[in-house]
Amino acid sequence: MADVMRSQGPDEDPAEGSSDEQAAAEQADETRSSARNASKRSGKSRKGSFWWELFVLISTALVLTVLLQLFVARVFLIPSRSMEQTLHGCDGCSNDRILVDKITYRFSDPQPGDVVVFSGPKSWMADEGGVSEPANPVVGFSYRIGSLLHLVEPVEKDFVKRVIATGGQTVECCDEQNRVLVEGEPLDEPYIYWAPGSPQEQEEFGPVTVPEDHLWVMGDNRNNSLDSRYQGGGGRAGAVPVDNVVGKAQVILLPPGRWQGIEESNPQAVALGPDEDSWSGSPGWEGLRYLVVVPAVWSTRRGSLVAARSRTWERH
Repeated sequence: MADVMRSQGPDEDPAEGSSDEQAAAEQADETRSSARNASKRSGKSRKGSFWWELFVLISTALVLTVLLQLFVARVFLIPSRSMEQTLHGCDGCSNDRILVDKITYRFSDPQPGDVVVFSGPKSWMADEGGVSEPANPVVGFSYRIGSLLHLVEPVEKDFVKRVIATGGQTVECCDEQNRVLVEGEPLDEPYIYWAPGSPQEQEEFGPVTVPEDHLWVMGDNRNNSLDSRYQGGGGRAGAVPVDNVVGKAQVILLPPGRWQGIEESNPQAVALGPDEDSWSGSPGWEGLRYLVVVPAVWSTRRGSLVAARSRTWERH
């Protein structure tokens, strides 16, 4: 019987076609699987990168804040009423926050009329409460860094007053017009504030010769200020060593409505004439105020940038 050749029908296509389609499908599955795995790895990488960059930014901001406050400028809160009305500090009000620069007195000494922040000398601290400084130097350093970041209470107690006389000068009160005298000459003090209900005359003291490298300081709220007249029993013990001066109060930062420079009227300008060695009156010296303000404000904004950057990362 003759062999009959039968043609292949549509259901009998060669097996090769089925193999190619199956291979293509498997390859597509592998590609999709690889893409999903790569996406997961990329997501984990982006998440890890976010946390690392956030850590670096926060660490940088903290280091810059500490360095600026150690060597350039520092913000202080004024809770005391002794400098009214130049500086506000009272119960129930928005106490001023002032920017104190630490650069000015690297090139010059405090001058009469300067508003200065200083650490209380031993003669002032006999009746003052405070935190004892740790004996361990490492712990002490850490404690100071914590105080700069406002994480712990400062070890030292700081004061803010106005310089009235400097080392070697003799200061006393008062003449017939109730004015403070330096070297026998009456001072012009337009910044004095007489609190309501208090007598509008100063208590007598002196004469006191200010020790060399010391300052005689007094509050603008003249009858509501524990200053060189009283601290340490008054007299020479009430003078403040220049080495205790933290810096010069330059600007009122907060509250916003009080943003302004701090008045630095030299009370001796008329009585004794300007000090030729003083830099405070030299042209352009006030520009240093802004050289101090700018980096301090930049440091504050750095923290805001960190928060803004983190929100941007979260959106992406």
